[in-house]
Amino acid sequence: MAQLDRRTFLAGAAVVAFDPVTSHWLTSFPENTAAIEIPHLDGELVTDEASLTEAATDYGHLAHRRPRAVLRPASARDVVTVVRFANEHGLTVAARGQGHSTFGQAQTDGGVVIDARSLATIHEIAADRAVVDAGVQWLDLVRAALAEGVAPPVSTDYLGLSVGGTLSVGGIGGASQHFGLLVDNTLELEVVTGEGRHVTCSAEQERDLFEAVLGGLGQFAVIVRATVRLVEAPAMARVYTLTYPRVTDLTAAQRTALADGRFDYLEGQLVPTDDDGFAFVLEGGAWFTGEPPDDDVLLAGLAPSGADVVDVTYFEWLNRIYETVEQIEALRLPSPWLNLFVPDAATDEIVTELLTTLTPADAGGVALLYPTHRSLITRPQVMVPEGQVFFLLALLRAVSPPDDAEAERLIGENDALYARVRAVGGTSYPVNALHLSPADWRDHYADRWPAVSSAKARYDPRRVLTPGQGIFEDVSRASGTP
Repeated sequence: MAQLDRRTFLAGAAVVAFDPVTSHWLTSFPENTAAIEIPHLDGELVTDEASLTEAATDYGHLAHRRPRAVLRPASARDVVTVVRFANEHGLTVAARGQGHSTFGQAQTDGGVVIDARSLATIHEIAADRAVVDAGVQWLDLVRAALAEGVAPPVSTDYLGLSVGGTLSVGGIGGASQHFGLLVDNTLELEVVTGEGRHVTCSAEQERDLFEAVLGGLGQFAVIVRATVRLVEAPAMARVYTLTYPRVTDLTAAQRTALADGRFDYLEGQLVPTDDDGFAFVLEGGAWFTGEPPDDDVLLAGLAPSGADVVDVTYFEWLNRIYETVEQIEALRLPSPWLNLFVPDAATDEIVTELLTTLTPADAGGVALLYPTHRSLITRPQVMVPEGQVFFLLALLRAVSPPDDAEAERLIGENDALYARVRAVGGTSYPVNALHLSPADWRDHYADRWPAVSSAKARYDPRRVLTPGQGIFEDVSRASGTP
């Protein structure tokens, strides 16, 4: 079994019964009560203080919804059992991978959190695919795959995310310009639907469910296992860090590099400077195993004001920010992140306008800006702007020192910038700290909303799953309510 997590699992007394009158879980079975014995579990259901407290927070440290119990499944059967039990007794369920949400998306108030870290087995590494449990970290998969000379075609910048959690939102990275999102490179899923069915789905089998779950924000099923695409891995990465004096110079160079696909990896950053402004940086990567790439060819026409070129192993590049993120996470800072997809035609105007007010302190951490091709985004649940190209604009804010009022101010700024981007046809990459109502979600899905609503009614009719996203209006949690 792969390493479960960088954190040690928290010990707690296992639950043996549920009291439907008080909605309390019980660690012993009392006499002369209406308590219901919990069905057999291969893993355990716990209610100790430490486990509930951990499940009531996330990387963002902004939302705190406390569950009544935490499931540590040892099998997909455990997930089926708990989801069916939730349906029978009016409970809600949220799956939690590495806890890297930023605004309570994987939390549930009074329900059950499924701690997927205990589902962390890498079952198979082949030349073209890997079969892994949902709780596997990408870091563990990348290590195992590289040992066989292969790797995922796309990786998120931070490899500490879980496979299941990433596939629930999309999974974007610097190689998306060539291969789309991680969901576009997923071949098969095993899931447990909101009604408690354990289903294998793919493009050939239960396709509607497959398409609903990938990028589906946990609304239709809990991912328990995934088969993801692998490709031949290079040995080395040559990384080009190109600096520009103006953001429009950066975006112009990025468009040039995107158009001819010269880099294997293409991203960009707004980097704080000593004068309280920003430098604008293109990050390009070229992979190689034998002969290194030709610098002159790769840099032709990009005209940076400064350039730095380094060679690192491919694994070192993929894992370059893991330790930094771990250190930041240990500080438990409020992190009101914002990730938006901006139409190419509006990007320069939006970002130039943003920079008239954005300070390095308000950016708070890393600010990303880079383009990709819309045609490569094939999963219908991932909403992207119209047009051939769009940009990811990401403000990965962190409030230091922690300050609730400052965090709320920045969330308000997120709301305003999101509205501005929506007005020009942009969309959200939904891992954000935003105040979103069900009406806002309907606007997000636009013409796709009827299909999303229909899929919810079909696969999670009692609306058991993932209430923390706030996509659907609450319905009665009474037992048997459809």
